[in-house]
Amino acid sequence: MTYLLLYKLKTPYNLSKIYKNIMTDKMLKFVKIGQQTPPKRKVDTRKQDFKEIYDEYINEKAKEQSSRCSQCGVPFCQVHCPLSNNIPDWLKLTAEGRLKEAYELSQSTNNMPEVCGRICPQDRLCEGNCVIEQSGHGTVTIGSVEKYITDNAWEQGWVKPIQVNQEKNQSVGIIGAGPAGLAAAEQLRKSGYKITVYDRYDRAGGLLIYGIPNFKLEKEIVERRTKLLKDGGIEFLQNFEVGKDATLDQLRKKHDAILIATGVYKAREVELNGNDLDNIFPAMDFLTASNKKGLGDEVELFDKGILNAEGKDVVVIGGGDTAMDCVRTSIRQKAKSVKCLYRRDKENMPGSAREVTNAEEEGVQFVWLSSPKAFKGTNKIEKLVVDQIKLGDPDESGRRKPQVQEGSSYEINADMVIKALGFDPEDLPKMFEANELQVTKWGTIKADFDTMETNIKGVFAAGDIIRGASLVVWAIKDGRDAATSIKNYLENKSIKERRVA
Repeated sequence: MTYLLLYKLKTPYNLSKIYKNIMTDKMLKFVKIGQQTPPKRKVDTRKQDFKEIYDEYINEKAKEQSSRCSQCGVPFCQVHCPLSNNIPDWLKLTAEGRLKEAYELSQSTNNMPEVCGRICPQDRLCEGNCVIEQSGHGTVTIGSVEKYITDNAWEQGWVKPIQVNQEKNQSVGIIGAGPAGLAAAEQLRKSGYKITVYDRYDRAGGLLIYGIPNFKLEKEIVERRTKLLKDGGIEFLQNFEVGKDATLDQLRKKHDAILIATGVYKAREVELNGNDLDNIFPAMDFLTASNKKGLGDEVELFDKGILNAEGKDVVVIGGGDTAMDCVRTSIRQKAKSVKCLYRRDKENMPGSAREVTNAEEEGVQFVWLSSPKAFKGTNKIEKLVVDQIKLGDPDESGRRKPQVQEGSSYEINADMVIKALGFDPEDLPKMFEANELQVTKWGTIKADFDTMETNIKGVFAAGDIIRGASLVVWAIKDGRDAATSIKNYLENKSIKERRVA
């Protein structure tokens, strides 16, 4: 846009000087203005509820913080964003007060900018690679601005349902209403295809609804987005289990193409003595119960106090973002104490550093370099036997390998243990009654990463079910890529059918 302005100028001024003046008037203010994120609510207040912990940016603060962007020649923020979001451009538009254009640009590459602005680990992606962060000036607060411009767009009524100019007579069935499935559904619907989303849960959104707590992502944000998709003509069939209500083959006969975007939900296990004691739960059981209560559902195990952390000594095993969700949820459920057990140190934590900081502020005790050895109790968990760990040489992944220190074990009191050890795929070929569907040695669906197509013609896959448990932003990326491949497949199919006719 700046170049267009320079081109239109008819005066013989020094163009580089004009460009510099234009840029420095609105941008490059990181040397004068310090980094500032939206303020957090006070710890004692936010621990009492499940509301989001950050206060909102006001308009002027969003403009001010956007103006800190250096508009660098190689935008590493964009390079390290899985969606290649045009971050410098919409920061500049925000700094200039052109919020509608900023929103339009942001949503052109991202189907859920208001979600990514809230839950993306920006410290590991765009913000962590910001040029002015590397130079010591503090990163541009990209995620907060992304959230602001999209929330503002909703408030202003700029976010509209899909308007299809020309309906196509082909249909696509999408299995899974998580971020990959929703992104693909939106992209394909924009192209005029009839879309039906099948999901086994009673609400659309997948982990966005049942896995991520409200203090990171309030559920009305997700429900607002799925309602928009419904208003755009996308059909959702909830409480629908493929393999039970219809096989994969039956859905193939109903639709011209299928996308499998189920995610990965099977909890990874740690086989220890005492693993069968009561009050030891997978993370998703605990988080789903809490989120359902927040949505107003009746949850028997929560109401009976079984999946409720109130008054208990809680130990969470794991170091990723799911573990952080569990410890911070336990705090809000008024647990007696909350400990997070992780086998490496803080510097090697796989979860977001911001989430670790938030958890520490809220009273979570991190027990670094520790690994569970056994569960002890009569009928239910009473104590956790823990080994102390030292870090050895790096393994094939480059991370230093945890090694148990002999004779170092000790005990921790525990009324509830939550295992947040990651997720594996379910046995989809068996579940879907589709034995011909090929999977990898890890159980993920085997797909061509160029086309996202599986070994079954017309059946595609996207998201965690092909890459393993990953980030929401990667699921959106996969969903968009899969939509492009499905569109190409259906167009070629139509051409072949017309030739035969």
